[in-house]
Amino acid sequence: MEFFCYHRDRSGSLPLRGELLEQHWSYMDQFAKGMIARGPTFAGDGETPTGSVHIVDLPDSAAARAFAFDEPNYQAGVYRDVLLRRWRNMLGRTMWDFPGGPTDGNRYLVLGLGAEETGDAGLAVPSPYQGELIAYGPLLSDDGATWLGTAALLRAPDPDTARAVLTPGRYAEVDVHAWTFGGRRS
Repeated sequence: MEFFCYHRDRSGSLPLRGELLEQHWSYMDQFAKGMIARGPTFAGDGETPTGSVHIVDLPDSAAARAFAFDEPNYQAGVYRDVLLRRWRNMLGRTMWDFPGGPTDGNRYLVLGLGAEETGDAGLAVPSPYQGELIAYGPLLSDDGATWLGTAALLRAPDPDTARAVLTPGRYAEVDVHAWTFGGRRS
């Protein structure tokens, strides 16, 4: 089962985040085989972390909750909240398979939260953006039967272009965050 996990930073937690960096990476190393995408989100300055995205394949919902809430930054109070949802990998690949690589262009997390609908509400990969998508899929209820929104990681020139990947009017709320490929730096 695939899960989307977005830990959002608590205000003022940057020093603690820095202290726990190795613990965070060591923890995530345990899940490397199932990792579809990962990386930090940033404030408008492009430097201040605001959260951490992980899309990961895990055995079940209990394993996903353990993944999210046993994470060292969460345990230490770095994060203010966690968005954890079932997810479906509509691209069938990981971020490491993205043809654009990890550094070329601006990257964004786009989260669209919608009204509950049965199934995936006809969710399809938006063709005009297909070459720029790093990860794309529906946010689902715990049983996978109810569509709750959509999460996308993509390369785009600016936040407004990134936002356009989601169909206007279909979502109650759309958030766009600067994002970058995560993991240990070589």
